[in-house]
Amino acid sequence: MPKIVLLPGDGIGPDIVAEAVKVLGAVGEKYSISFTFETALIGGAAIDQTGCPLPPETLALCREADAILLGAVGGPAWDELPGNQRPEAGLLGIRKELGLYANLRPAKVFPALAASSPLKPELIGDIDLLVVRELTGDVYFGQPRGRECCNGECRAIDTMAYTESEVERISRLAFDLARKRRSLVTSVDKANVLESSRLWREVVRRVHADYPDVELREMYVDNCAMQLVNNPGQFDVILTSNLFGDILSDEAAMLTGSLGMLPSASLGGSVGLYEPVHGSAPDIAGKGIANPLATILSVALMLRYSFDLAEAAEAVETAVTQVLDAGYRTKDICRAGGELVSTAEMGDLVANTIRRGTI
Repeated sequence: MPKIVLLPGDGIGPDIVAEAVKVLGAVGEKYSISFTFETALIGGAAIDQTGCPLPPETLALCREADAILLGAVGGPAWDELPGNQRPEAGLLGIRKELGLYANLRPAKVFPALAASSPLKPELIGDIDLLVVRELTGDVYFGQPRGRECCNGECRAIDTMAYTESEVERISRLAFDLARKRRSLVTSVDKANVLESSRLWREVVRRVHADYPDVELREMYVDNCAMQLVNNPGQFDVILTSNLFGDILSDEAAMLTGSLGMLPSASLGGSVGLYEPVHGSAPDIAGKGIANPLATILSVALMLRYSFDLAEAAEAVETAVTQVLDAGYRTKDICRAGGELVSTAEMGDLVANTIRRGTI
């Protein structure tokens, strides 16, 4: 009986997680699986109730789970708190504590949403890439960090640091995943300037020697940002560091038309964490207009990577495609001719399509 810990978090987090649970319920009915759920606090919601963005009780519950589904964290209500006390510290903390060193962010265009992409139509159909982002190193965790003041002036310090072992493990995962796709890895760094990137490049090349069947290309991060807009079809698996991956994966997401459509998986430890790429959007929380599809597609990743249920994962992805092909849209992706539906209605449509096998 798979145990899933739900971390709704802040803003629209509770709205979209509720719809993902509906979909898991439909999957359970169709495939005779009994999922169990426990809900815990993280982010701003946890700060308000416990004074801590990642309460010990939440972490203990997550360690015992089979998978974790997270909504979103953060919002202006907590912007003035010190960095280590802000909602985002809860997300960074759980990744670190659970050893989740790899973030997978697939970006693929749904044909029904091609018109929503800012790119020219001839470029859209070629977008099918996977960003593999190292998740526990780089400037987000490097030491020293902080502020120091001298002679009336403050200086802020963030340290970009990587060890060989950190680069090797994420590289091996990227090459393994590429073998199941189109056997192409583009390693993205800034080796012409940064010492950490020079180490990154050395280790990636060394690991690549064990994968002669996979092509390795190397690209500076500024060029990669440009190439994602100019020719996104050239990419299969993009392997990169924490900071660069954070930025590039959001850029890749927008190429598909909406951040509301992109799922992610954080892997590497004994339990995987799944979450949408988008933020907490507190301005639309509780209004019934948030797009739950990124969270629902994160459920598909959960079924595939944590539970080895490929057929069920494909059923979720197919249901989302069918609902979109039928013209149903939440506000963020609705254009002329689309049928506007609420957050809950979109969840119902996907869940019912899974049960019936068709829209």
